[in-house]
Amino acid sequence: MGRSRGVSLPVIAVVSAIAYVYWTTLFVFIDGWFGLMSSPGLINAVVFTAVALMCVFNYTVAILRDPGRVPLNFLPDIEDAENPIHEIKRKSGDLRYCQKCSQYKPPRAHHCRVCNRCVLRMDHHCIWINNCVGHANYKVFFIFVVYAVSACFYALVLLVGSFLYDAQKDEDESGDSFRTAYVISGLLLVPLTVALSILLGWHIYLILRNKTTIEYHEGVRAMWLAEKGGDVYSHPYDLGTYENLTAVLGPSILSWVCPTSRHIGSGLRFRTAYDQTSASS
Repeated sequence: MGRSRGVSLPVIAVVSAIAYVYWTTLFVFIDGWFGLMSSPGLINAVVFTAVALMCVFNYTVAILRDPGRVPLNFLPDIEDAENPIHEIKRKSGDLRYCQKCSQYKPPRAHHCRVCNRCVLRMDHHCIWINNCVGHANYKVFFIFVVYAVSACFYALVLLVGSFLYDAQKDEDESGDSFRTAYVISGLLLVPLTVALSILLGWHIYLILRNKTTIEYHEGVRAMWLAEKGGDVYSHPYDLGTYENLTAVLGPSILSWVCPTSRHIGSGLRFRTAYDQTSASS
């Protein structure tokens, strides 16, 4: 049985941070710099609210959407001519079998010790969404990070602009509560922006190579073993930059920032570089 998803202490922390950043950005930074009811103030408030809503929506979907469950009746078909590779255990060479779930693992699936089940195309277990990031919710998790980084940079620009504008006022006009909001927001936004930007850069790198975090670490070892034996290792699911992008984010560029996932398939089989080689020969 899988662990239930939903509210946890890290999730509460994330929601609280989002709520605080949203409140201070609108009612301290924008209001203090432009005036909330002015034209520039309204435009910035509407744009920032739209980004924040997309961030919250994708965050909620990433929490609630099942990352991908292995069907109970799944059996690998070793005679399937359309599936040229089968993942095997490194030591024995047997097909991958999960002793804890008592079932075979599809390609790219892994057992999550926290969720206590196998997850399709598992990337990692994320405490901040209290859920695994896997086949079915990877794209929406990535889009959440994109909007979160955008919101953080936007809020930082408004914080700096409002602070510089506020510094020109007389000290009597600037209340202590606003100064406290600047300090707390700065201490929250700067490390958040840095951490989320690194996370976004990491997942852009993975998407461009059609890898998961687990596959990256496995690939480092496989590359070392291949070089030791005089061979060259290549990631079997690397289809080329554009094909990798469309495989993860969808065939249309317009859908890359939308939480749609009709293109992802069942998660039991994935296109490989061998497919392309067979098709061209």
